[in-house]
Amino acid sequence: MPKVIKFVLALVVAIPVLLLMASFIANYLFTLNAEKEVIALFDNIDDKKEIVRKEDLEGLPGTVQKWLEHSQVIGKERIKTVHLKQKGLMRTTEDGKWMPAEAEQYFRVDEPGFVWTAKIKIAPAAYLAGRDKYYEGKGHMLIKLLSLIPVADSRGEEIDQGTLLRYMAEMPWFPTAALNDYIEWEEIDSNRARATMSYGGVTASGIYEFNEEGEVVSFIANRYREVNGRYVLQDWGGITREYREFNGIRIPNKTDVIWKPETGDFTWYKLEITGIEYNKT
Repeated sequence: MPKVIKFVLALVVAIPVLLLMASFIANYLFTLNAEKEVIALFDNIDDKKEIVRKEDLEGLPGTVQKWLEHSQVIGKERIKTVHLKQKGLMRTTEDGKWMPAEAEQYFRVDEPGFVWTAKIKIAPAAYLAGRDKYYEGKGHMLIKLLSLIPVADSRGEEIDQGTLLRYMAEMPWFPTAALNDYIEWEEIDSNRARATMSYGGVTASGIYEFNEEGEVVSFIANRYREVNGRYVLQDWGGITREYREFNGIRIPNKTDVIWKPETGDFTWYKLEITGIEYNKT
């Protein structure tokens, strides 16, 4: 066999192996960096226990009080940190294929922030590694193919606003956050309330809708979305599909995340909470 053919064959075998090794190392570094961000997020948390009393709900809209009571937070410890796991299906376009996703997320509640990491399977031997962060009022979305090749690296005012709204949308997973001073509530009617959050120089609002039992049905807000290389404001939010009790607290455990362009609702992520822990740093 000519040497050149042997060389080409060796190269054909070596390239996938080298790519696999590079991806393995990149994934390790990607995960390690996310762990460091979680450590920074949880730095200097006051571990003093505070119990939620019924009097703490006074002054809130009736719909919000009913939601918190239904969530079973009265008599429980105020939530300061959250660690959850989720699985789901994700797509990037309205006619795109659904891709399996697994994610892990950490929240801090007294000084609002989160670190979310996900692995999205796009093909049998390919995946996207994603990390969304909201820390000290700033947002940062990072996506890499095989944890190696950058696909998105987004920062700026629009991302700051978007991650703040994401924190608000996911607040029903840790309901006592609704009692914090950075959230202001306004009653709209018997089933809806507007929440306005101000933190880190950014302010944004969204509307929660509740059913008669006091469960969150939806959260909708005007959020920046990147369309054809520029940011536009568009309605966005989550629709609750199921409730479940974790650690004595009732939360939405199945949610559809949607954009609401003029062409009609676009569901891009269907998620399920598979496990959640509170106040474990």
